[in-house]
Amino acid sequence: RMLPRTPSVVAQVFLLLSIVLVIAIAVIQINQQQILSPGLKYGIVLDAGSSRTTVYVYEWPAEKENNTGVVSQTFKCNVKGPGISSYESSPGALAKPLDDCLNKVKERIPVHLHKNTSVYLGATAGMRLLRLQNESAANEVLASIQNYFRAQPFEFRGAQIITGPEEGVYGWITANYLMGNFLERNLWRTWVHPYRKETIGALDLGGASTQISFIPEDPEEHFNNTLQVKLYGYNYNVYTHSYQCYGRDEAEKRLLALLLQKSNTSANVDNPCYPQNYNTALTMKYFFGSLCTQSLRPANYHPNQLVNFHGTGDPGLCQEMVSLLFNFTACTDREDCPFNGIHQPKAKGNFVAFSGFYYTMNALNLSGHFSLNDFNSSMWFFCSQSWAQLQFMLPKFEEIYARSYCFSANFIYYLLVHGYNFNAETWPQIHFQKEVGNSSIAWSLGYMLSLTNMIPAEGKLIQLPLKPSLFAGLLVFLTATALLCLLFLAYLCIVSHHRKNIPRVEHVFIPE
Repeated sequence: RMLPRTPSVVAQVFLLLSIVLVIAIAVIQINQQQILSPGLKYGIVLDAGSSRTTVYVYEWPAEKENNTGVVSQTFKCNVKGPGISSYESSPGALAKPLDDCLNKVKERIPVHLHKNTSVYLGATAGMRLLRLQNESAANEVLASIQNYFRAQPFEFRGAQIITGPEEGVYGWITANYLMGNFLERNLWRTWVHPYRKETIGALDLGGASTQISFIPEDPEEHFNNTLQVKLYGYNYNVYTHSYQCYGRDEAEKRLLALLLQKSNTSANVDNPCYPQNYNTALTMKYFFGSLCTQSLRPANYHPNQLVNFHGTGDPGLCQEMVSLLFNFTACTDREDCPFNGIHQPKAKGNFVAFSGFYYTMNALNLSGHFSLNDFNSSMWFFCSQSWAQLQFMLPKFEEIYARSYCFSANFIYYLLVHGYNFNAETWPQIHFQKEVGNSSIAWSLGYMLSLTNMIPAEGKLIQLPLKPSLFAGLLVFLTATALLCLLFLAYLCIVSHHRKNIPRVEHVFIPE
């Protein structure tokens, strides 16, 4: 005789059903998990520098990492024309150049996300100077931007002038973020805090100011200039200082003003930092119109009067003139006070030097790491060239930049060596770099990262069709059912086997 048919069939059907259901639920759950991830969010930052405005588009998963999104740059656009501080007398003219970039941005971001995409505008040293010089003009420029964005489909979060220390710290955050010093992916492709990874310092050279930011040996000692930054649940004490009027353009205006002051004639002035045989006529307003050169203005200052500058391409004399832009006597006999009477801890660890630092080195055909000797010989060689020769040497030739690279190189030398005390030994710890991957090293990404802390995270990245508790309960129930069916079938097998053996035993003992 076989197993009792009905219970056996029922048990087999239940077993089969349980197995099919467990597999089906698991498959649906896993597939749904991928379909329902909440997608991407976008943010736009306008970096309104002293010489130009750059628009950056960033994106990150809608579910964030420890309150700070894993952000990447997806688009960058340079707004045509000068920086926003140049529009002080015609703030209305700002809209046209912004339009070109914003129209491209609208194409990059899915239309249904426009109204939920935040736009931030941060203005730096150019506007800081304008505000000091003419507060109402600065406010009008910002108001004009505010009006412009009211007509845009995005969510405008305001135009603000950021402080020097903020600019420094945001640049530091960007550099470390892009280098993977805050987060890295582990074997399971999840983001984790890197184990014992050192942060790097950041050196930023803009048009109107320059910033140095790093974590000093002893952050307690320099608490006045130390800002506390919290990212991914960790605290960092960052020393940062911003030197107003020590940006590339403002420093050069100060040099032109000094050269004019030292010259016997105001009509023709020799400039040892301009290439040999280069001649240009500049209005007095061009270099004396700035707050940074106000104290050097001559008594007979006429804004529209022209001054002819003649390049002599003399590296030694250029260096001598550039040294006059720094006040090294403000802190005699104090090691932690390099120039202008500013208290600064000893520069420690590796640094990344970006924006103006990078572009100048690039013109000298240098990038990444190189020795101080290599830099000095490249600078000397570059500064000895005539204007005609330069046109063949530069990867990209634009007069306003080409004429000034020799000055920039000498200025960078003085700033890094005599200002921040880098020497032949520590110089190779500076890496001159423009971007990491496809993301530019600029304060704007750090700004975005800090501001996304305030953007609420959306649901879990993984949305399942069943709640985890219900999913687990069903799995346990179905697995238990399958096991019980298996046990029951095994029991029926044993009973059936046992019954098959009994008749044979009876047959042996039946007497004849």
